[in-house]
Amino acid sequence: MEEINNIKDLTEKYAERFLTFLPDLIGALLWLVLGWWAIKLLVKYMRKIFEKRGQDPALTKFIVNLANWGLIILLLVSVVGMLGIETTSFIAVLGAAGLAIGLALQGSLANFAGGVLIIALKPFKLGDWIEVNGISGSVKDISMFYTKLNTFGNQLAVIPNGELANSNIVNYSGENIRRDAITIGISYDSNIKVAKEVLMELLREQEDILADPAPAVVVTELADSSVNLSVRFWAPNEVFWERHWYTIEEAKTRLESAGISIPFPQRDVHFFNHSSSEKAIEK
Repeated sequence: MEEINNIKDLTEKYAERFLTFLPDLIGALLWLVLGWWAIKLLVKYMRKIFEKRGQDPALTKFIVNLANWGLIILLLVSVVGMLGIETTSFIAVLGAAGLAIGLALQGSLANFAGGVLIIALKPFKLGDWIEVNGISGSVKDISMFYTKLNTFGNQLAVIPNGELANSNIVNYSGENIRRDAITIGISYDSNIKVAKEVLMELLREQEDILADPAPAVVVTELADSSVNLSVRFWAPNEVFWERHWYTIEEAKTRLESAGISIPFPQRDVHFFNHSSSEKAIEK
């Protein structure tokens, strides 16, 4: 009977505590639901404001995600406080857990820091064509930890931001215009002045090639099998490769029409009659 009475007392005691705690629990759950809904609404509103002001999409995504997680952490801390748990102790536990996680995920923290640097310094933006560590492609996405490139072959390259922030980056889209330098070899028997005039005329007639800075054709090397000419011009990024391929194709066609030959690598081989030389020496 005594054990039954003890169980009955414990049941009544915990039932009374639960009933006392129930209003706080219901209030905390309601606050959690309303807070979660308010955070989603606020984050959506922030994203629209950034988009209306024409902010960089990568910067918008980064700030919105950071604000979203920050508000969620504040909401959880306030819910814990409503449940009667000491928030200072809870924050201390979170801090200790964050430190332990940080030590375990040092690489991820380095990637996060690299993402912050990329967003702040803006060495490139979405849509730029960049090259880093031998990988080149169009920037598809910049997240807090990784940057995604869409390569020429339409492969997806995922590069950690920590590595990216500490590497040499070539941004081919950083300027509005680019300079090309196409090397074309002509034979030693060809007239250099005629070849230069043919190539300059090819450059002048292309409207997309800029007149300022002016295009040029210069002799850069007297090579083993050819005289090398460098065809140099400036063009806007959006038509650069179109002008590049067209100029190479047309240069060969027009040079051949003008009687200018484009040689292939060749060697002159001289044979000596050693037996005749030896007989002459003996005499």
